Amino acid sequence: MRTAIILLLTISTTVLFGQPEKIKDADPGKPFILGTINEIQSQELSEKRILNIYLPEGYNQNDTTAYPVVYLLDGSADEDFIHIVGLYQFNNFPWINRVPKSIVVGIANVDRRRDFTYPTTIEADKKRYATSGKSEKFINFIEKELQPYIQNKYRTNSSKTIIGQSLGGLLATEILLKRPMLFDKYIIISPSLWWDNGSLLNLQSEILQKTFYKKTDIYIGVGKEGLGPSDIPHVMEVDANLLAEKLNNSKSGSLKIYFDYLPQEDHATITHQSVFNALRLLYPSTKDNK
Repeated sequence: MRTAIILLLTISTTVLFGQPEKIKDADPGKPFILGTINEIQSQELSEKRILNIYLPEGYNQNDTTAYPVVYLLDGSADEDFIHIVGLYQFNNFPWINRVPKSIVVGIANVDRRRDFTYPTTIEADKKRYATSGKSEKFINFIEKELQPYIQNKYRTNSSKTIIGQSLGGLLATEILLKRPMLFDKYIIISPSLWWDNGSLLNLQSEILQKTFYKKTDIYIGVGKEGLGPSDIPHVMEVDANLLAEKLNNSKSGSLKIYFDYLPQEDHATITHQSVFNALRLLYPSTKDNK
C-alpha cells in the first residue's frame, strides 16, 4: 500500500511539474500585409482577373508623388509575386537606392498557355496545348483594360516595365516586337522562343527600323537550359542569343539591349537572379558606394 501511494505521488509530481505551463490569453499576432488583392472584370477575356498589388513604402494616394509601374506575368501569390516584390523593395532601400520606388502589379494566372502564346502552325503543339493561341486577347487586355485601370486607380508616372519568364518571356517578346510602345523596360527571362518553330525570331518589327524613337531598355536573361519542349529541336540559350542579336541589329538608336547568360542557373532557378541582375543593369548606379 505504501509503495502504491509513493508511486501515485511520483506520477502526480511529474504531471504537475513535467509539462510547461500553458500561456493564457496568448497574443494571436497581427497579419503581415504585403499588398492588396484587386479584381478586374475583363471584357477582352470575358472573365474576372485577380491582381496582386504592391505599393511602395510611403505611398500616399493624396500626395503628388507618382510612381513607375512594374507589370509581372505569373504574378500569383504562389508564383513570382512575393519574391519579385522583395527584390524591388530591397533595391530601393535608402542605402542601396538602385531602383525607384515602384508599384508592382502581379497578374495572377488563369490559363498561361492560352494567354501567353500566339497561334502555332505545329500540329503536335495544337493537340498538346489545346487552349493555346490567344495571346492577342491577353495583350489587348493589358493595353485597353489593365494599364488604364492601374493609371486611374493609383498615382503612376509614364514608366512601365514588364517581367516575363518562360512562356511569360515569350509573351513579353511578342509585345516588344508587335506593340513596343506598351512598355519602356522589358525584362525577358528564358523566353520560350521554340514556340511555333521560333517564328517570332523571323518577325519584322517597327523597333528594328530607324524611325522607332521610343527609348526602350531590354534585358534578356537565360540559364543553361538546353532543348525546349518541342518536337523540332530548339536550344533555349541559342534562341535567346538570336533574339539579342536581332535587337542589336536594329537601325533604331533608341534601344539598349543587355544579354545575360547565367550558366549556373537553369529554367527552374533563373528568375530571381535574372531580375536582380536586370535591376542592376537597367538602373546603373550613379551614387558613390565607397
